[in-house]
Amino acid sequence: MNVLVVGSGGREHALCYKFYLDASVEKVYCAPGNAGIAAHAECVDIKETDQQELVAFAKSNDIALTVIGPEQPLAEGLTDLFLAEGLKVFGPTQKASAIEGSKAFAKELMKKYSIPTAGYETFTSFQEASAYIKKKGAPIVIKADGLAAGKGVVVATTEAEALEAAEDMLEHNRFGASSAKIVVEDFLDGEEFSFMCLVNGEAIIPLALAQDHKRAYDNDQGPNTGGMGAYSPVAHLPSSTEEQAMDEIIKPVVQAMIKEGAPFTGVLYAGLILTQEGPKVIEFNARFGDPETQVVLHRMESDLAQLLLNLLEGKTAEVKWSKDTVVGVVLASEGYPGSYEKGHSVESVLEAEAFFYHAGTKTKNTEIVANGGRVLLAAGKGSSVEEARNHVYHALQQINTEHFFYRKDIGSKALKRS
Repeated sequence: MNVLVVGSGGREHALCYKFYLDASVEKVYCAPGNAGIAAHAECVDIKETDQQELVAFAKSNDIALTVIGPEQPLAEGLTDLFLAEGLKVFGPTQKASAIEGSKAFAKELMKKYSIPTAGYETFTSFQEASAYIKKKGAPIVIKADGLAAGKGVVVATTEAEALEAAEDMLEHNRFGASSAKIVVEDFLDGEEFSFMCLVNGEAIIPLALAQDHKRAYDNDQGPNTGGMGAYSPVAHLPSSTEEQAMDEIIKPVVQAMIKEGAPFTGVLYAGLILTQEGPKVIEFNARFGDPETQVVLHRMESDLAQLLLNLLEGKTAEVKWSKDTVVGVVLASEGYPGSYEKGHSVESVLEAEAFFYHAGTKTKNTEIVANGGRVLLAAGKGSSVEEARNHVYHALQQINTEHFFYRKDIGSKALKRS
């Protein structure tokens, strides 16, 4: 079959590479793709927001399955258009993608259906938000309601930091329309992990757990980013964690979406935290997580394309996984998640003995250069977290990473707890 992946980041590179390896797939296309994706798929010069062009391409190239990577085209209704044209697509409708597109919608859904999450209130007025923050105290969490590329969350350790974040979003339009409304949430203490499930209505296929590292710098310091690294599996969590999360969170929310008239098809990403009362929801996303997808799919031995096609027909199956651990370390442009320069060569970095997923790269005059904040993810594999970490960090230490930075502690918490 021919498969089309929509998007241009590290998550899409992981999808294209997996489809490239799948026996059921004859040809992989990616629109628009990036410099690394070009090694495993034919990149098509169509932007992920050009809906009519994407549909026309799928029709004219005998595409059996389209997978939509990023959240923006989902929120803009790309899935709906594909479905209207009778094309097979894996991704939620515009209505169902509100579970990511609006934090307030997700919180109200969880409250209505008693799905465990942090207490919260929503605000459009800074004065009202300020009074609530002062009443609650810190630590406390401030979230932009809409899409903000993973950067719209501030975990405030002081009241002053919380007030500044709320003012920045509501008064200074930090994320434009996405922060015209904010969610102010109780701080939850515990171990965070990511649980992605392939979903079609009531049919659910769970994927392996992963743990993301959101903060920019070592020891969870600095601002939130889209993710600076991840690893899978998360072996030190209690064995009952996944089953409990499935029974108390995933299945109830899937049923809730059906009852709300927005049945979910696609990847339901649950950002969870294991508290003393059990797992609770930090956030839901309506697509594959980045960088979790890179480490999870790197371990998948099942044919993903066939798995997705079968799921679209309502059939579930057990996923086969490598027993190895994969640790992924993101190389980001200096200055990220703030302002940064583009155009620096990554050719010397790519000489490292690691598998690289490209997130923000392009080819310029036959040279691969940085074209984004998160540029590459170096993946290392081993029989344990320690071995996988040693592989990837040994590789990165051998190269010149001028103009880029990476965290040195991805997966280190797992070493302490294993």
